[in-house]
Amino acid sequence: MAEHLMSLCCCSLFLLFMVVGVAGKEEKIVLYLQKVGLGEERASQYCLPKRSRREKGATILEVKHHSSCSSSFSTTEEKLMKIIESDNSRISSLYNRIKNFDSGSPKTVLSESQIPITSGAKLQTLNYIVSIKLGNNEMTVIVDTGSDLTWVQCQPCSSCYNQQDPIFNPSTSQSYQQIPCNSPTCSSVQIATGISSFCGSDQPSCNYSFSYGDGSHTSGVLGWEQIDLAGTIIDGFVFGCGQSNYGLFGGTSGLMGLGRTQLSLISQTILQFGGIFSYCLPPREYDSSGSLVLGGDPSIFKNNTPVSYTRMILDPPESPFYFVNLTGISIGAVAIQASGFYNGKVLIDSGTAITRLVPSIYIALRDEFMRQFSEYLVAPGYSILDTCFNLAGLREVSIPTMKFVFEGGVEVDVDVNGMFYYVKEDASQVCLALASLTYEDEVGIIGNYQQKNLRVIYDTLGSRLGFAEETCGWL
Repeated sequence: MAEHLMSLCCCSLFLLFMVVGVAGKEEKIVLYLQKVGLGEERASQYCLPKRSRREKGATILEVKHHSSCSSSFSTTEEKLMKIIESDNSRISSLYNRIKNFDSGSPKTVLSESQIPITSGAKLQTLNYIVSIKLGNNEMTVIVDTGSDLTWVQCQPCSSCYNQQDPIFNPSTSQSYQQIPCNSPTCSSVQIATGISSFCGSDQPSCNYSFSYGDGSHTSGVLGWEQIDLAGTIIDGFVFGCGQSNYGLFGGTSGLMGLGRTQLSLISQTILQFGGIFSYCLPPREYDSSGSLVLGGDPSIFKNNTPVSYTRMILDPPESPFYFVNLTGISIGAVAIQASGFYNGKVLIDSGTAITRLVPSIYIALRDEFMRQFSEYLVAPGYSILDTCFNLAGLREVSIPTMKFVFEGGVEVDVDVNGMFYYVKEDASQVCLALASLTYEDEVGIIGNYQQKNLRVIYDTLGSRLGFAEETCGWL
């Protein structure tokens, strides 16, 4: 599923940082630590991603993280365990789908615009969320680069979870049309995405059903509707009108599919946006917004470094996922050596929180990081996070920089906010926010925690993925 976890943030500590040059290179990042409380005092007055606009032909939507308003978790440990559990479910689902596409038989596992992207915490989902208009109804949906079908909960609802916005009622929309089961659109859905589509038993509608690896599910009818993306109007947009839905969707209205197949929002808006979208994920959970930009005009971005592009791996071609080649990782000034780089295919995913690396790469990274961070006390590991430290009582720490290197020599520095996860409020258990996969032949995943303060650009027609450093905020 697009069971989107929404990016982990430094739950208990507010981080200020500066980069210190060492031997002519930026090898260390100095963190100044200031303890803050949990709960409502950190919640923002402005919670949901309601701001959007058009600028220079771009559609810009505000993006928020799930904890921007309030948190349903009483402790940081409780929240972290939920994140890890959700992450593991998503990764299991992704691997099942990747295997299905690799086998050659996808099966059901079941102009430019700027959209604000935010945390979905108030809606009890660990994902990034944006607001769009479907018909005349405003909907808050999860952003997912690993899914294709955009869907929302619809009336009549035989089995629906609780959501914050009113449930979409197609009978009140003059622009809604149900897709017939004998239409080319209906028959092409399963071919394009592997989503089951079939004729309804008592009506000539095109029904769909999609189950995710963690047990989440959506089913209903496919329809055409007008979608409004910050003033960019798309008529005849194909979406799922979900009448039976359950799972890890929190209080959102549904999900926005940003995958690569012809059913995704990106493919359906190719005339308007040229098959290009990008996002910049906010660094903090509270009082922090990023942006989802539909369209490729670089003058919209506020990047601090030039955009560098790496080749997108289209293997298999019908896969909805975004793969690239990871060719190296540097810790400080040291380029780590690992056999896993010889087959370094990794998935760039907006819905997975913690980056997962094959064992050979992760072990080499972990050992080098611990060597360069050896002046600080070691703490016990926490679940999948096995590289932890006790930083209690410290006002500042110097940590080694971390750099991912992709095919073509594209270097991407991991932002300071994406380095550690704070298990304990008092910083007595602070863990490196990466984890190891079980097997060497698994596909690595670069999660959203390590994508903070980056402009990540998906050029689907050019088959390339770009990165640039950017202080993510509402543009």
